[in-house]
Amino acid sequence: MTGLDRRPPAATDATLPRGPLAGFAAGSLGMGIWVTVPGLLLLYFLTDVLAVGPWLAGLALLLPKIADVLLHPWVGHRADVEQARRGDRRRLLLLGCALPVAFAALFAVPGGLTGAPAAAWVAVAFVAGNLLFAAYQVPYLATPADLRIGYDERTRLMAFRMVVLTLGILASGLLAPLLSGGDAATRGGYQRMGVVLAVGMLAAMLVGVAGIARLRGVASDSTAPSHGGWRALRTALRDKQFRPLVAAYLAMSTTTHLVLAGVPYYAEYELRAPALTTVLVAAFVAPALLVTPAWLALARRIGKQRALLGAQGAFAAGSLVLAVGRPAGLPVLVGAVAVLGVAFAGMQLLPFSMLPDVIRAAGTTGAGTYTGVWTATEATGAALGPYAYALCLAAGGFVASTAGESPAQPDAALAAVRYGFGLLPAAAMLAAVLLQRRYTLDATARAAT
Repeated sequence: MTGLDRRPPAATDATLPRGPLAGFAAGSLGMGIWVTVPGLLLLYFLTDVLAVGPWLAGLALLLPKIADVLLHPWVGHRADVEQARRGDRRRLLLLGCALPVAFAALFAVPGGLTGAPAAAWVAVAFVAGNLLFAAYQVPYLATPADLRIGYDERTRLMAFRMVVLTLGILASGLLAPLLSGGDAATRGGYQRMGVVLAVGMLAAMLVGVAGIARLRGVASDSTAPSHGGWRALRTALRDKQFRPLVAAYLAMSTTTHLVLAGVPYYAEYELRAPALTTVLVAAFVAPALLVTPAWLALARRIGKQRALLGAQGAFAAGSLVLAVGRPAGLPVLVGAVAVLGVAFAGMQLLPFSMLPDVIRAAGTTGAGTYTGVWTATEATGAALGPYAYALCLAAGGFVASTAGESPAQPDAALAAVRYGFGLLPAAAMLAAVLLQRRYTLDATARAAT
């Protein structure tokens, strides 16, 4: 790589004030709704409300994500072009603020549609939503690499984001099932839920845009180059540190979205109490509000890489407990989900704070392109997780239904509900550990600051 491709080190690293940090983090509240509610309810909405077979439902969620593999890097390229031409990425962020419209449409399936036509409606709305989500998320996540901040300050910035993201995940994860009607969910209930949460999503995303502008005013990096694009994409794909990090994150994203998709099924068919869906979601998400500062302190003490490996191992161990099912007892199972939640907090904070470390170490000219590849990976995991669980249900002979119906499920389907919620996540997280161990940048990045 030539000297023209590298950034000179900043003379000083800024400490970010809390006001702009909080404004920036607010944008994650809206994104938390998008990543949580479809992952939590959409597969169940298709199979148990719209009478879509599990294999087709999984396909309807997977195919839109395939387009993301190309769309997100392209959005990253456009973000770098905007940065070069205008000095910021604001226009893409504002375009992404149309995401709430697509979110509401996702659950507003016309009353006459069931089966394959309903799956097609959801798939089209999902494609539109994913593109708008990319328009917001890609420039949003490029922000830490655009700022004049160091190794620990990047983690602090992402810790603020993580706390607010957790609030978004927790609030939407608890409210969405209630707004849709709980145990008696209907099409109208899902439509009402989509509209209410869309309003909150829009407000949060607009605050996030303003917060990014304030951060750039406080700690904009005048040494950052103003070009990038497709050359940066080649750099990202060849980066020996980025590849294991992003591959491990694919496994982590797949696993966490698989667990979210499986929660309603595990509550209804394994625990035989659909109302426990909100309890399990709370147990999975709420710990992050308490333990994120602990993950931040641990990362400062032992480094992000070692802390992340610990989080991955804890997630795998908790998943194995869930595979036991009812014989383990409800308190033990809820406790295991809480362990997953503690690990989930680390797996959200640490990789996202390691990404700008990689970008800075590479001296790349296109932070947006790097984050475009990263968010494409996240979107792929968001599709692969529910699809893997849907395939598990299909293999067990799970019987789809419409709202109000309660068909008897074969024993194989009930086993698939349990093992898909426990053994599959453990196996996927083991793969994440093996991939993560190939990342070797952390000690160098710590020493640099």
